[in-house]
Amino acid sequence: MKAQITLGIIVMMFVLAIPANAGGKGEIQKYFNDAANKVKATENATEKRTILDESLKGMAKVLNMVQSSPFISNEDGTAIARIKASLQEKQNELTGNNGYQRVPDTQLNNFSNYVVQSMEQAESINISLVALLLIIILVVLLV
Repeated sequence: MKAQITLGIIVMMFVLAIPANAGGKGEIQKYFNDAANKVKATENATEKRTILDESLKGMAKVLNMVQSSPFISNEDGTAIARIKASLQEKQNELTGNNGYQRVPDTQLNNFSNYVVQSMEQAESINISLVALLLIIILVVLLV
């Protein structure tokens, strides 16, 4: 069974290699952009906050899994740690933890745009193709 799973992952990595190489970093931005669109389409502030919270937690979970993978280099681990720190700051802003003021309900649409822009800037952090592929695969499978 483990051999089949491993083979499946290897095949998926090869299949996704070309699209990931062409624009895989855009997948992270797309993930948060989709969440921002859901936030804007929702009127209820509690639902908006839940969508943002779940998207931030979901990506943090994926990054934790990728970072603990034996396929990730030390450089990738450092880059992923910086992205995770940025996500944690956004989570703290959203919830008002660790000295941050909670994002007001009326500002959740703007905050969702801010998260997307922040992830665009975070994508300037260099991550190897292997790490990027693992992130994309886990986002597709788990989130």
